[in-house]
Amino acid sequence: METNNLWEKAKRRFREISSLSGQLDTDDADARIRSAIWFRGPNVWILAFSIIIASVGLNVNSTAVIIGAMLISPLMGPIIGAGLALGINDTRLLWDAARNLLVMVVISLVASTLFFLISPLDLVNPTELEARTSPSIYDVLIALFGGFAGIFENARKERGTVLSGVAIATALMPPLCTAGYGIANWDGHFFLGAMFLFIINAVFIILATYVTVKYMRFRTVSGIDEKTATRQRRIISCVILLVLVPSIWTAVNLVRENNFERNVNEFVRENRIVGHSYIYDYEIDGRNLTLMVAGEKLSEEQLSDFNKRAEHFRIKPDKISIKERSFGLSQSEIDQVIGEVYEKAEIEKAENERIIGELSERLDSLERLVVSMRDSTDVK
Repeated sequence: METNNLWEKAKRRFREISSLSGQLDTDDADARIRSAIWFRGPNVWILAFSIIIASVGLNVNSTAVIIGAMLISPLMGPIIGAGLALGINDTRLLWDAARNLLVMVVISLVASTLFFLISPLDLVNPTELEARTSPSIYDVLIALFGGFAGIFENARKERGTVLSGVAIATALMPPLCTAGYGIANWDGHFFLGAMFLFIINAVFIILATYVTVKYMRFRTVSGIDEKTATRQRRIISCVILLVLVPSIWTAVNLVRENNFERNVNEFVRENRIVGHSYIYDYEIDGRNLTLMVAGEKLSEEQLSDFNKRAEHFRIKPDKISIKERSFGLSQSEIDQVIGEVYEKAEIEKAENERIIGELSERLDSLERLVVSMRDSTDVK
């Protein structure tokens, strides 16, 4: 009985904390979202500035500059507007939002393409650009919950800085600039990957807005019959599936590659010595491993044993490529090098054991001190 009372109190308390009663102004939110979809006046210049800022940030691998571009980009306006239009059955607003979004996307692609065509800087490792080419289910979750946060922020009476955080999290401008980089360099990987990320962000922000508008019961413009409503839901479901399936597949591959890399690191660390040879370097390409081995040529028996040890770390033999290299050392010299490696490992092991012993002694001293202090307190 007491447990039931506690449960009821907890539920009642949760309802009080999470209640939206008196906290929302849907009419004001409707008006502000409508005003934000238009691509004219200040929005034109703000878009131009954000394109240049994002392109420069991506070009020089500057995360801070890219975040600045996300904050000032007006791309969020027509995307949330499209979600609102679907939720309140406003066909005219939907077309206006779609048209303005299309114009913004085209201008962003053209401007970023021109920037990367004239930019003299071509980084060897453009990590910020590459980060926008492999979207996954995690990007779907970011866009979806970012969209929920965005529409809640628009609808609540006391607005704060949530929209700025949503703009940073969902990152609409950088993927478009990355797609422009792909066009400028005729690189389909960058263009398609970045455009897919932008589509993920746009679709799931629209979905979150649509669901929330329905939940908050915004004032609808016109009613629709059941047949039209069913067709609308089917179209939305198809679009979501088309975006979800590739993103899930990408996420699965990402997890597999991460697990493979971790297994390789553990395997190489524990199996540096192979017979009279030594693994001095390795490369990972997706789920393929290339090992650079120096020393005596491996025998068939050694290779077989080596592959069995690799399988213990979930690395299939057909994923391993071994490049053997001899540095002109005699067998005695090779043995000497291997011996030095073992000797160094033993020295490091002994040093670690010494440090652990010292720390254990200090811990014992502290425990004795605590006990003595406690005993003296008890005596008093």
